[in-house]
Amino acid sequence: MEARINSTEQECRTILRTCRELFAKKLHDYGAAWRILRPESLTDQIYIKAERIRGIQMRGHSAVDEGIEPEFIGIVNYGLIGMIQLERGAVSSPDMSVEEALEAYDRCAEKTLQLMLAKNHDYGEVWRNMRVTSMTDLILSKIHRTKQIEDLQGETFVSEGVEANYMDMVNYAIFCLIKLTLPAA
Repeated sequence: MEARINSTEQECRTILRTCRELFAKKLHDYGAAWRILRPESLTDQIYIKAERIRGIQMRGHSAVDEGIEPEFIGIVNYGLIGMIQLERGAVSSPDMSVEEALEAYDRCAEKTLQLMLAKNHDYGEVWRNMRVTSMTDLILSKIHRTKQIEDLQGETFVSEGVEANYMDMVNYAIFCLIKLTLPAA
């Protein structure tokens, strides 16, 4: 089992590198324009991506010649951006250099990965037996939970909060990308 968990960490890091590469390219092209987005807007961006994935899964095809993998990458990146925004708050105009944005991205990605590794240890790799469609539904459920927490302005009784939900969405999206893009270990 320990070897399998080490494999999971490597697979997750491989996926995170792919996501980071796209984030860095978009950061080059657009700068940190996302700094103006409130967390609620990022939750809605994740919602759009997850709904598109679910629609393609249910229909069996897409009208636009893009698969679901780019949408899962978008969920990872928007989730990590959401965590950055929770830490720093939205601003009126972009205020981060490329280096600062990448450093913040890496910090949030590592924090999210460490949570996944702890949960994966406790759950014993159960995600490997799950369907991508089920994980998509779980992401959507986490989005609806997050929207409710946001609507309550964070005033909850037992919820772990928005950041924990972002981390779970990111980790489920990473699991989906492993299942869809990496050879089975």
